[in-house]
Amino acid sequence: MKLSVIIVNYNVKYYLAQCLDAVLRAAEGLECEVIVIDNRSTDGSAAYIRRLFPDICFIENESNEGFSRANNRAIAQASGEYILLLNPDTVIAEHTLAAVCDFMDKNPATGALGVKMIDGFGKFLPESKRGFPSPWNSFCKMSGLAKLFPQSRIFGGYHVRYLDENEVHKVDILSGAFMLLRRTALDKVGLLDEQFFMYGEDIDLSYRIGQAGFDVCYLPVTIIHYKGESTTKNLANRLAFYDAMDIFFRKHYPDNNRLFYRIIRAVIAMMPWLNAAVRKLSFRKERKCDNELVFNAEEMSYSEIISQMEHPAKQKTLFRISHPLWGFTIAANEVQTTIAD
Repeated sequence: MKLSVIIVNYNVKYYLAQCLDAVLRAAEGLECEVIVIDNRSTDGSAAYIRRLFPDICFIENESNEGFSRANNRAIAQASGEYILLLNPDTVIAEHTLAAVCDFMDKNPATGALGVKMIDGFGKFLPESKRGFPSPWNSFCKMSGLAKLFPQSRIFGGYHVRYLDENEVHKVDILSGAFMLLRRTALDKVGLLDEQFFMYGEDIDLSYRIGQAGFDVCYLPVTIIHYKGESTTKNLANRLAFYDAMDIFFRKHYPDNNRLFYRIIRAVIAMMPWLNAAVRKLSFRKERKCDNELVFNAEEMSYSEIISQMEHPAKQKTLFRISHPLWGFTIAANEVQTTIAD
């Protein structure tokens, strides 16, 4: 088996349905299996997805086990030479899977591969490629300095925005939203660390793969990831991210953990002031849309949809992807339904 695609779901059945539609289109002609593992969703995901995709391997957990443990359970039964960890709130193009597998075939030193991600407005998501989360880089990211000076090699080392998003690069860290892994790399470094429940597992795995001597690479093949619109905007999720960083440094740099712990706590204490200062200095305004554009996924390819979303002329446009047969339309953090499940 060339490729195993693993998707962990939790209460996002419409996003998952769209994701699976895109994956199955992209898997045509490839030796590929798709495994969905559900973390005890309460939105009827299991019945809904089994009805729409009866041939998909669908595993139901008895509780919400978190991202790492659920992925590990699926990896244990996957048979692919490559393992793709994919978020359910993503949309890939018809050529995506072939392109990333071809890159891995031609670059055997690469242990992990990520891609270019855009949000529901067509905006590049900087977490597509990241630098090492050193105490300084993490401080700049959490304090907002990286957002204020995104192109700076001094302050912008977390998201490495100074690296061209449209070129291939060796990087330190990839996003778990789309992470293609070489099976032999996993065999050498182990699976995802289950200490990490929601954040940090991708950072830890990327780091371990790099430390084991494999390349960690970024390939500018574009996909949609709706996550960029909401996940990191509330305090609880930010605190969860800080806790994940603390776990990472306790694990890999125990001698430096005390200093990093103090930095994290200082950032948390200063967070309201720091965020207010960064917003004032950067003159950021609430995102406004001049237009809306609806794509019919039953008439267009996902490749065409993604290409149009990336077009510079369509800035400040909210994009919606409609699935008339299934009765729902998806946009950034918004699902509209017209047919009962």
